[in-house]
Amino acid sequence: MEGCESRVVGQFGILVSAADECRPEGRFETTHCLVPGRYSAAAGCLSLLSKITISLVWTALQCAIRRVRAAGRIRQSRGRRKLQGTMMHYGLTLTPFLERAGKFFPGVEVISRLPDNSVRRSTYCDLHRRARALAASLQQAGLRQGDRVATLMWNQSEHLEAYFGIPAVGGVAHTLNLRLHPDELAFIANHAQDRWLIVDDVLLPIYEKFADKTRFERVFVVPFCGLSIPSKYEDYESFLAQGGGTPTYPDLDEHAAAALCYTSGTTGQPKGVAYSHRSLVLHALSISLPDNFAMSRMDSVLPAMSMFHANAWGLPHAAVMNGSKLVFPGPNLQPEALLELLENEGVTLTGGVPTVWLGVIDCLERHPRRWKLAEGLRIIVAGSAAPESLFRRFDKFGVRVIQPWGMTETTPIATCSTLKPEMAGWSEDQKYEVRAKQGLPSPLVEMRAIADNGEIPWDGETFGELQVRGSFIAAAYYNQPEAQDKWTEDGWLRTGDVVTIDAAGYMKITDRTKDLIKSGGEWISSVDLENALVGHPAIREAAVVAIPHPKWQERPLACVVLKDGAQVCNEELRTFLGDRFARWQLPDGFVFLAELPHTSTGKLLKSKLREQFNNFSWESSG
Repeated sequence: MEGCESRVVGQFGILVSAADECRPEGRFETTHCLVPGRYSAAAGCLSLLSKITISLVWTALQCAIRRVRAAGRIRQSRGRRKLQGTMMHYGLTLTPFLERAGKFFPGVEVISRLPDNSVRRSTYCDLHRRARALAASLQQAGLRQGDRVATLMWNQSEHLEAYFGIPAVGGVAHTLNLRLHPDELAFIANHAQDRWLIVDDVLLPIYEKFADKTRFERVFVVPFCGLSIPSKYEDYESFLAQGGGTPTYPDLDEHAAAALCYTSGTTGQPKGVAYSHRSLVLHALSISLPDNFAMSRMDSVLPAMSMFHANAWGLPHAAVMNGSKLVFPGPNLQPEALLELLENEGVTLTGGVPTVWLGVIDCLERHPRRWKLAEGLRIIVAGSAAPESLFRRFDKFGVRVIQPWGMTETTPIATCSTLKPEMAGWSEDQKYEVRAKQGLPSPLVEMRAIADNGEIPWDGETFGELQVRGSFIAAAYYNQPEAQDKWTEDGWLRTGDVVTIDAAGYMKITDRTKDLIKSGGEWISSVDLENALVGHPAIREAAVVAIPHPKWQERPLACVVLKDGAQVCNEELRTFLGDRFARWQLPDGFVFLAELPHTSTGKLLKSKLREQFNNFSWESSG
């Protein structure tokens, strides 16, 4: 404290130290006392005590005055540092996206391929009118801010209406994953406390498998197939007409939830992530940047990922914000159907999981002159690591594959792999190596990788668990406090992905923590082996899993799906892999399957393979 240095106080020589002057609770201790010898003991002590008391009181008063003055100076200093900006307090919400689309891009098309494979054309003007009609009808029906409205729908314009109409009036759009088991869907709807449901009529059979386990107040059916709607449900089109078409937009808090999505539940019960308006707006801006997806009003965007999971990776929100044409494929993701839409609608940006695009590139290679794709077409491939061979194969057709990374908890795109300017002169092999990584963190996202001894070095070799934080990264799961161990004490999200980070900052996923193979004390990356195997001309898809081994603890088993008419033997595959991997890293066994199991979102379901081959006989593996 200022002015509290040690010094002699008073004529009797009481030495008061700085610690004594500023001791808490008014207690002071003298270091020593010098008393003149000519006074008697009693008189001297009495006089001394009196003077000590006066001196200590005076000292305490002076110290208190100094403290008050110092505190005043600190407050003044802090006040000067807290100068506020002069910008408007304008919340980051989705409603301005909808209004912007209707005002500035009314003629931009929204294409929907319906369940019967017919194509319906509408515009952003229609989206604006119908989303507002949905919002108004929900308000009239008694929607309160924060109420959850569930959707069980394919990728189509009505689903886009729900994306914007529900949150515009304070509701929360909760997309149900139609590929989950009915028991899981019932759990999710009840855990979210969904109040109403919007469902495609062609998906009513799925809903009716769990309807009696849920508590929806009202169910609105979107008519497609032309059949009459059961009397216990309501017609969606009639419901839109009930509210008058003009909602009263509330003053929304940008931190309020706008959407709700549950994880795919590969381990334990699905967990909910509530996306705020702010997170969705910032995410839409982030993926639109030139070094991410480079989205603009010049694009025609086809989301081939599901709108019922992770907001279709944010593409619908970003497309509406930018005024981009939207093309929805509906339920038909067969390669030829996708290629037809890509060609007919001049699609310049699309995306989906690797299994979708492996089928598309096979089709293109079999019929190289059948479809004419738009110049500069970009394909966003995520959900699981894309093999380098996929980049090379599409490049031959003038199509650029871009690999990001994300998860439900990250809204979802958190990193993206595009090249830096200084890499322009690199060899093609070097560029492919970088492009096949998961890339750099998006603006507003931070990443680190942690091993047992702390944060890993950026050497491209050391493994660590990826952790992220940022403006659109979840800080908790919805209403599941018991799952808070997913976050570190200092607030980072533990992703469960094992990664390396190179000297340029590019992150590469080597595995999930549960999928790493530990053989003889050494780690083997199943993802690296899978990506290499898919590069073989005979292989369509591959999964590598850890199987118990009597000597080495675990060994890799490769599960392979061959292309139509292709043949290959185990030894040929080992030789093919031997150019890139040490001998001890090679799979000890290969099994050839008609298809591989996948999760509801298209990811490889390795847990099922591990269960299926848990008692695999290594002696007969060849």
